[in-house]
Amino acid sequence: MKKTIVSLFVGIFAVVQQNYGQQQTGSNNIWLHYVGKNGLTSKTSVTLEASMRYADGFNQKQQWFVRPSLDYQFSKKIVGSIGFTQYNTYVYGDVPLNKINTPESHVWVQGIYTHTQGNFKFVHRLRDENRFVGVAVKNDVSNEYEISRHDYRNRVRYMFLVNYALMKSNAQTKLFAVVGDEAFLNVGSNAGKTLFNQNRVIAGLGYNVNSHHQVQLNYIHQQIWNFGNTIVESNPTLRLSYITSLDFYKK
Repeated sequence: MKKTIVSLFVGIFAVVQQNYGQQQTGSNNIWLHYVGKNGLTSKTSVTLEASMRYADGFNQKQQWFVRPSLDYQFSKKIVGSIGFTQYNTYVYGDVPLNKINTPESHVWVQGIYTHTQGNFKFVHRLRDENRFVGVAVKNDVSNEYEISRHDYRNRVRYMFLVNYALMKSNAQTKLFAVVGDEAFLNVGSNAGKTLFNQNRVIAGLGYNVNSHHQVQLNYIHQQIWNFGNTIVESNPTLRLSYITSLDFYKK
């Protein structure tokens, strides 16, 4: 299993490091991130995820999104979800990916498989995103760009995370380390010019305040390829996350 994991990361690193003459750009990002899971029954929950993202420190807005979902616990290890995401991506950086602020909507399904071994916790997440992406076209009269339509695109995301318990209290993990990778793959007939849409290498620390509240600070190296594969962004990123888990059905 260890050989498989190492081979996976080596393969991903080798692929994402291949740049085919695109224009190179990047910025130092800061992401503020919230995830709240709200249990409705022992099997079902509603999750709300939201993020405000900045480029060049806090100097430029990069993107915001809100992402509600309905989740079902099929077993102790497997959770399935169906959800919706609304994005707005701003014009940012020295070589902007977008001509104007660009809206995007997703309808998606995902599965999460979690298992443990000693002090290690392994998380696999597979998400299929049906994307409706705003397309900017220059107006011949005003000579300015405007969103003229939304194109359908399909994207598959696979995330693999390893958590390692660094400190425990009463057999419960308090402080833990995180390392992993998430690959975003363009698929389907309107997939663009490159297989990869994004890749994120992830490493950081998490702290469980109690069973309902957690904070994480992660370094993420974000790589983005534009639709035409003419621009690639390489963004060192800090993400601060606040995560809650509440069970409303329990008295």
